[in-house]
Amino acid sequence: MSNLQLKTKNFVSRVWPILFIIGVWFVFAHPYFLQGKVPFASTYQVNHFAPWSAYEQFWGPVKNGAMPDVITQIYPWRHLAVEIWKSGQIPLWNPYSFSGNPLLANYQSATLSPFNLLFFIFPFVEGWSILVLFQPLLAGIFMYLFVRAIGVSKLGSLISSIAFMFCGFITVWMGYATLGYAILFLPLSLFYIEKYFQTQKRIFLLLLSFMFPLSFFSGHFQISLYFLIAVLAYIVYKFVATKNIRNTFLPREALAKWGYLILFYTLFGLLMTMPQILPSMELYFESFRSSFFQTGFIPLQYLPTFLAPDFFGNPVTRNTWFGHYAEWNAFIGVLPLMLAIYSILRKKNHQVFFLFFFGIFTLILATNNFFSNFILDLNIPVFSNSSINRIIVLYSFSFVVLAGLGFDQLLLDIKNRKKGAIVFWTGFFAIIFIALWVGVGFKIFVPSDKTIVARQNLILPTLLFLGSTIAIIWGLLTRKHKYSKLFLSSVGVFLVLITSFDMLRFAIKWNPFDPKDLVFPDTETTKAFSKISGFNRVLGNFGGEAAVYYKLPSVEGYDALYSKRYGQLIGFIEKENIIDSSWSVVNFPKKGTHTAKAIKLLDVKYIVHKLLDNKAPWTFPFWTYPENQFDLIYKDKKYELYKNNSVFPHAFLVSKYHIIKNDKEILQTLFSEDFDLRNEIILEEDPKIKKSGTDIGAVKIISYTPNKINLAVDAKSEGLLFIPDNYNKGWKAEIDGSQVSIYRANYTFKTVVIAQGKHNIELKYEPLSFRLGVFLALLGTIGAFSFFFAPKISTR
Repeated sequence: MSNLQLKTKNFVSRVWPILFIIGVWFVFAHPYFLQGKVPFASTYQVNHFAPWSAYEQFWGPVKNGAMPDVITQIYPWRHLAVEIWKSGQIPLWNPYSFSGNPLLANYQSATLSPFNLLFFIFPFVEGWSILVLFQPLLAGIFMYLFVRAIGVSKLGSLISSIAFMFCGFITVWMGYATLGYAILFLPLSLFYIEKYFQTQKRIFLLLLSFMFPLSFFSGHFQISLYFLIAVLAYIVYKFVATKNIRNTFLPREALAKWGYLILFYTLFGLLMTMPQILPSMELYFESFRSSFFQTGFIPLQYLPTFLAPDFFGNPVTRNTWFGHYAEWNAFIGVLPLMLAIYSILRKKNHQVFFLFFFGIFTLILATNNFFSNFILDLNIPVFSNSSINRIIVLYSFSFVVLAGLGFDQLLLDIKNRKKGAIVFWTGFFAIIFIALWVGVGFKIFVPSDKTIVARQNLILPTLLFLGSTIAIIWGLLTRKHKYSKLFLSSVGVFLVLITSFDMLRFAIKWNPFDPKDLVFPDTETTKAFSKISGFNRVLGNFGGEAAVYYKLPSVEGYDALYSKRYGQLIGFIEKENIIDSSWSVVNFPKKGTHTAKAIKLLDVKYIVHKLLDNKAPWTFPFWTYPENQFDLIYKDKKYELYKNNSVFPHAFLVSKYHIIKNDKEILQTLFSEDFDLRNEIILEEDPKIKKSGTDIGAVKIISYTPNKINLAVDAKSEGLLFIPDNYNKGWKAEIDGSQVSIYRANYTFKTVVIAQGKHNIELKYEPLSFRLGVFLALLGTIGAFSFFFAPKISTR
């Protein structure tokens, strides 16, 4: 064999598993590449969300209606962030929700993700599709690199890779393009740790440090926190496993030999995440989300779904009756789960023990038991006020790696005719499947009217178990055949193929591929939105899918992180009650106690009214207001747009003010009968200016962009410039180039002191938390490269 042939053979041997992973991924993604469809529930959007749902045309059947947040939040936020980037600004502020709210700090907008570069290369819907579809591909390749690094065979590595790339967590959250990215860098991070411990080359630590911002910039803090926990746990495990834990107390030796160096690079990586973490934490503590509340766990009766994911139905087929399919999904494939258990039974080494105990620990945290409830009651931020069941992803990761190890051990045992272990193992799972069938047959844990669903969805997992078992037995029976080595290889290949089939079927069933032209399609109404897009607020029965995407400033919003004071203001408008907590939604009260006053104060200038709603109780009753208050400015076959003639200017001058520090008293005074909202305001600090008449001058908005507002003021006397945009300490103000203070006014809005005369005013959103985060990120980057280029320290 020539040298060229040998190199070609070696190259093919190295790359064919990666090509196989790409091939499996292409089977999943082929509707996008071959049929022009996109991984976005566009039929669900146009059939169920305003304004498209008002149109009576047939949009097509809806495959998956279980991902509304992608339509109402994730897609519009990412679209807005990219648009702001393209305008030359950093996407820090969102003026289209909650009367103004941080955008970067809300975390799920993923404004700092490097993958946003896709949207500068491709049209947005194409960039989004690639962003979504990259998740399983990258997860599979990264997992393959890691398991190969820990010594798993190529076929075993394929088992782990395919099980991870389409595991329950990545599959059900794939459409969000956030949670998957937050975790898929975990195997790559562990690969770099392994390679460093094997080679002691600093390049792997340098690369490891950049994994932290890649995860934390992905758009889901909770999952990135789990990523961090897993990385730190693995580092500790490697210290213990290599018997170098004592070196952590010997700076010179540890720095040169694994110890402090890896910890420093971890610190540098965490510093790089600060431009996202600091602003998000700041917003978190100003929101209702910082109030602790308990969340649910995966109940133990949901465990059958670990083998049969649709045992309790599937939202796609509209037959689910128990549980939260997306939140509780821990499926890694029938055979991979079996192989993971086999590794625990047969391959007793520190690697297996670590993965097993780490996986079981996270499984315990995710399920409902005494220990998990005890942890929840500790009121730990993120753990106690988020869906802790999502930590199930770390169980999935651990057991997927165990599956690869178990595969290798199984083939070794087949080769060595370890029939007892294999029979015990297959018998154990046979008993589990028999128990499930008995439970369904006798309606032990399945309602009588749901048995057909459980039975139908138990058939395929059972067939996969039987098929795998038959292949394994065939491998045992051909042990002494002259082609036994070939037969053993064929068994391995068959197990890889059966795993690929199982995971592909699962992923394809859940994820929609819908028509591209139905993703935020133009209608007469959406085209008319350009007439009301600007800084004046818009009220209608729609969410972020219209408000954020079409840049219609809204007094409403849907986000876990928003100003607590703004939520309290809206609550008071409705029922004169200061609410202590709220989940993620602010619905402006259409018929609240103080709605008539509030729409003037908040500059609700436009009303979007759906004709089919007529005078439905959920619509804004503009017809009950004085006849000349609302003018019809647009009408098509489905919608009307009205202009509010009584709205206050978006920015205006006043001179009369009251100093009130008590929250309830502020709101009571603000909406009292004798308080003039147009000519006086309430402050919590005394600006110490002279109070004069009501007409003190005029204000003109020169430009209004997400992070910056420019105004021209002609003040007849000293006064206060009031703007009904949410107060945030990240906003800075300059008058004629000199910085001035911004005061919180009318409970949650902002005002600045204006001297007599003509002035140019600029308000900019430049939060200190972000600037400090950028500084720390630069420090972390410099530190990582400095340690990389620094000379090695000898241990002798």
